[in-house]
Amino acid sequence: MYQALYRKYRPQTFDEVVGQTGVTRTLRNQLVTGKLSHAYLFTGSRGTGKTSCAKILAKAVNCLDPQDGSPCNRCAACRSIDAGSCMDVLEIDAASNNGVDNVRSLRDDAVYSPSEVRYRVYIVDEVHMLSLSAFNALLKIIEEPPEHLIFILATTELHKVPATILSRCQRFAFRRLSQEDVSGRLQYIAAQEHIDLDPQAALVLGRMADGAMRDGVSLLDQCASATVGPVTTEAVYRCLGLAGEQKAGAMMAAIAARDSKAALELFDRLYADGKDVGALFDELCALARDLLVLKTAPRAGLAMLSGVCNHQEALALKDRFSAGELVEIMTRLQATAAGFTRGGKTRLDGELCLIRLCRPELSLEPEALNARLTRLEETVARGVTLAPAPSEPQPAPQPEEEPEERPPLPGDEDAPPAPPEEASDVWPELVARIRASIPNPVLLGYFTAGPNAPVVGRLLGDRLELQCGTTYVFELINKPELLQQIGQTASGFAGRPIRAAAVDLSVRPKNNGNLEKLLAFGKQHSDVVKIR
Repeated sequence: MYQALYRKYRPQTFDEVVGQTGVTRTLRNQLVTGKLSHAYLFTGSRGTGKTSCAKILAKAVNCLDPQDGSPCNRCAACRSIDAGSCMDVLEIDAASNNGVDNVRSLRDDAVYSPSEVRYRVYIVDEVHMLSLSAFNALLKIIEEPPEHLIFILATTELHKVPATILSRCQRFAFRRLSQEDVSGRLQYIAAQEHIDLDPQAALVLGRMADGAMRDGVSLLDQCASATVGPVTTEAVYRCLGLAGEQKAGAMMAAIAARDSKAALELFDRLYADGKDVGALFDELCALARDLLVLKTAPRAGLAMLSGVCNHQEALALKDRFSAGELVEIMTRLQATAAGFTRGGKTRLDGELCLIRLCRPELSLEPEALNARLTRLEETVARGVTLAPAPSEPQPAPQPEEEPEERPPLPGDEDAPPAPPEEASDVWPELVARIRASIPNPVLLGYFTAGPNAPVVGRLLGDRLELQCGTTYVFELINKPELLQQIGQTASGFAGRPIRAAAVDLSVRPKNNGNLEKLLAFGKQHSDVVKIR
């Protein structure tokens, strides 16, 4: 029987949990030192690993052969807990067992010593669904539990848990996963399942997951089962009924140009192709949000984009709207999309919304008038003035001269040549040898020759730099044994000693190119100047 991918690839150890390094490191330290708490509270949005970590913790405290704080998954206790046959480890759904009688029954059974394993563990999922009386019944045993009892509570709505429960638990907050974390895990699963997943398609799935790993894996499962051949970006858009980044950008460009004809024609084509109108409006709203972020935070905005549109197109669109217009666009799109769920006329409402966005003069609402006013203010602020008189010709603008504030750097015409670097086209041949030498088949999916591969090698002298796109990939690659094996393979390929090193590009700061050239020049000519 086919098993869903999100169940098949549920993390079984703390090392497999993605994006929650702070939580897993603390839990492992407690397990290694033996300083366990009697009650834990895991909070965070859906699909971030709360229940998975609770099950891993339940196995780890009862494992007969723990491995650096993680369960071995081979002993009798681990296998029994995985199979759900261990009577001392119970997972309770508080949504359907939220009465005081259910909690009283749990409390009466909890006082007995475990019969199969070391600790009796209760995992209470969605604990915020308990009634107030049930919380009061649970409070006493959490306050003074037996030595053999551990409670692990999980919730997505922390504000609904009483303060008396919060004060008696160790609280762990699970953060929303980044688009890169989700896409990296999806590429690993695709490699294990022999799914030809395009890296750009993995990024789209990571964006659609909205910070939830389970949602991302389910979307991958859906797209892989509905697609014959490689899972490309277009296949993902087609399978999920999305318009795609090019269509969203074209629609926003038509709104910026006040071209209602082009906007309606594009909407008609997308509607005829069966695209989800609600999803289209969500993409337009996300794009408007990205443009507003770029206008209000131009330096940090690129790192905060949702990925609906590529960076170049977003930068080109942001200057065509005022901040007030973007706020009005998001408000109108959200209001229209909310009406789709109430059984309204989807096509008519969507077309009317687009016409109002392209023709703001048709609306006399205060928000629309404010958007038109902010557009006029920003136009005037950019320097629009009255035309000069014909008898007063304006002088041609003179180009600004760039001041010379630095000595000649490597790469300039009069600068000394930089040290040679080996061509990057050796990586495809080298990565083929590395794949043949890696003993762990799990890592093969990360070593490919594509331009958007999770790991890209760069041979610099006697150093092979393995550039990792995400922290998750970096932690998998940055192992001394693996780096030594890769270095030996690269040494045999280059005919000289090569040392392999992993680099995490997601945390490496983006250095100024001129500064790098200046530092390289200083290393070559250390006798030119001496700073005292």
